[in-house]
Amino acid sequence: RVVDLGGGHGLLAQAMLLLDNSSPDALVVEPALPASSARVHAALVEAWPRLAGRIEFVESPLEDVELKETDVVVSCHACGDLTDRVLDRAVGARARVAVLPCCHELATCDWGSLAGWVDRSLAIDILRAVRVERRGYRVWTQTIPATITPKNRLLLAAISGGLPSSA
Repeated sequence: RVVDLGGGHGLLAQAMLLLDNSSPDALVVEPALPASSARVHAALVEAWPRLAGRIEFVESPLEDVELKETDVVVSCHACGDLTDRVLDRAVGARARVAVLPCCHELATCDWGSLAGWVDRSLAIDILRAVRVERRGYRVWTQTIPATITPKNRLLLAAISGGLPSSA
């Protein structure tokens, strides 16, 4: 199952099901679902009927949703400490996780002592990767093209041995 935390319209979850049909379903969790999320989903189902009945939208605090070890937890443009909350939830469930951090809040996010060498938002993401790795995860760091988004650092993680080496 794909679990899109802070998923808004659920575009990431739905794209993941389209790209990899091996996931049976997806759960989109948002504290306040956008009013247009049902219309957007209906338009996607019309274009890709195999999405029908596979996406559940839940209006709930992220902390109230049960995660499973078999889940793939994702969040795109996880603003501020949302990235940390998503990582903590996924690691707590021992689930695989992929996040695209965004809008680094320097006042609340941990940038440690690295800011003398690197940009503080990069320092925050480096420490996130290290923190997840120290909890028994293998971490992959990548970037997506800056032409897609300037907030383009991608952090992928799975329990050591949890993904093939081609990830």
